[in-house]
Amino acid sequence: MLTRKTYVRNLLMTGAMGLTLSVCGQFAAAQQPAPESVPVEAQQPTATQPHTPEATVTAAVASADKAVTHVENDRVPQGAAWTQHYFPSSDGSDVELHADVLLPEGLAAGQKVPVILVVGPYLGHSGQMALENHAHTGPSLRFHDFITGTNLFERGYAFVMVDLRGFGGSTGCMDFAGPGAQADVRAAIDWAATQPWSTGAVGMYGKSADAITGLIGNNLNHDALKAVVAQEPIWDVYRNFRSNGVPRSTIVSIPSVYNTIAMLPQMPDDDERYRTNAEYEKTNPGLFCQFDNLVKYQIADSESDHWTTRDLAEQAKGTDTPLFFTQGFLEWSTEAEAMEEFLANHQGPQRGWLGPWAHVRGNDRFVVDGRLEMGREGWFDEVISFYDQHLKGVEPTVAYPAYVVQDSTGAWRAQDTWPVVEYSATIPLGGGSYLDDGLLADPAAEAPNRFFVWSAPLEHPVRITGTPRISLEIEGSGNVMVDLYDVAPDGSAVMFNQQVAVVKPGTTSFELRSTDWTLPVGHALAVEVGTIQPGFALANDWIDTPSYETIIVRDAWLELALDDPANDTPTPGDPAPWLELYRQEFTEKLSPGTPSFTLPTGDR
Repeated sequence: MLTRKTYVRNLLMTGAMGLTLSVCGQFAAAQQPAPESVPVEAQQPTATQPHTPEATVTAAVASADKAVTHVENDRVPQGAAWTQHYFPSSDGSDVELHADVLLPEGLAAGQKVPVILVVGPYLGHSGQMALENHAHTGPSLRFHDFITGTNLFERGYAFVMVDLRGFGGSTGCMDFAGPGAQADVRAAIDWAATQPWSTGAVGMYGKSADAITGLIGNNLNHDALKAVVAQEPIWDVYRNFRSNGVPRSTIVSIPSVYNTIAMLPQMPDDDERYRTNAEYEKTNPGLFCQFDNLVKYQIADSESDHWTTRDLAEQAKGTDTPLFFTQGFLEWSTEAEAMEEFLANHQGPQRGWLGPWAHVRGNDRFVVDGRLEMGREGWFDEVISFYDQHLKGVEPTVAYPAYVVQDSTGAWRAQDTWPVVEYSATIPLGGGSYLDDGLLADPAAEAPNRFFVWSAPLEHPVRITGTPRISLEIEGSGNVMVDLYDVAPDGSAVMFNQQVAVVKPGTTSFELRSTDWTLPVGHALAVEVGTIQPGFALANDWIDTPSYETIIVRDAWLELALDDPANDTPTPGDPAPWLELYRQEFTEKLSPGTPSFTLPTGDR
């Protein structure tokens, strides 16, 4: 029996996550990166921050014809020359987009360089998500770590940052991942590829929200886009906000946060055009944008135009832009949902870093002891090699694996694709019943709100990989939560996968989150089926409506993709710090039940 979950664990978890968030790239003074996309975006500006920026130091401000260097403005990266530009979006609207361009300082007239492009909402001059108290205006430092980590300008690249509509110096209503944002990405690629200093070869870079725009770029099949690097993106926007019909708290928090970002006052010493464009959201018709943004996140129908136009995995069919991505399997914001579908639909070269981390960049370090958050060295070296290959035609000097994957043991392996499925299994789970009451599990309750199904202890290790799928034959209507546990012989159990759904009479089938988890010898797999128990934003933030019905599960089966760890090809890397924290905070005590199935292993 599962010990009763309490909010004490949630408080502990919040403290542990607080340490992790401090190195996710959002507030580190060295690079001033942003609070990155979905869950971190739930953070609001603190009360100590001023409501308006105050420029206290005079610095040169760039224009289209006047380039500014670091000597003239210390917000310009060393080795770069900053200019600002405006151009229309590609949808025929009156939306005007703003771009900050950083060229290698001293670039000769007529010399051309390939372009690294970022398109996103966090590139405003006054701050990414909140006011950053800059003394004067200048280009965003969101990816200063990337610029310095790759020696980008010395290597002969331009760096272009384009504000999505509704943010920074761009006009228009916010349209997160929708047709408007897609038109902006197309326009940004068009513009970057056709400038007199551009070779016409464009690569996109980003993390979280501006990794999503990278996936959008891929889906455009634009000839000028030669490579995309996307760290921790969302692969299908609907599935990130609603899980099989169950909404998350992000349907409220995220539009509110984006409204806040769109309303940020910009710098007093910005040029008049920039400041005028930045005021769009505060004037008619811009004020309607705020309301419209809030309302659209409430749309529940997954088949509506609003959500189908944002199904990036579906839209990836037949695309072939080289893609280099990262994905944390223990993410709590941009979860591994629809990832496998996207990768199957994408036909171009793929490279990935996958593992048990949270919402971090490839180069982020743990604030406590400086360990790399993903655990692997060489992020920037591999990224620039990827760009050199696809934007410059320079063959790599290092034979990087297509995929490097860290599993739940902390060990890294190299493989040609993901997932590697050596054999599959459809596990019969039988039936049971639970009360859909939306309450914490109570072992003493007469009508229990969940039940467990157990495997026999393993005689050989086995890895559960890919995207598990469950089917349930249901009597009753309500909600279901399905958890997968790795259970040690002493009953210590780690929940490593979780998903929810709305259920009704008949058969309900849905995918869990993609995973890569190894069960050692002697461990068992436990499957929990029950009501959606309350949680909190860093683990379980679903907003369910309990039916208070007893849900009868007549039959159930779990489809698993399995891999034999004995066949791994090891590659260098250390365990992600988040893996250790996760195990500490998500380990429960279970009293193993009677096994009802045997999980196939390497010997079948």
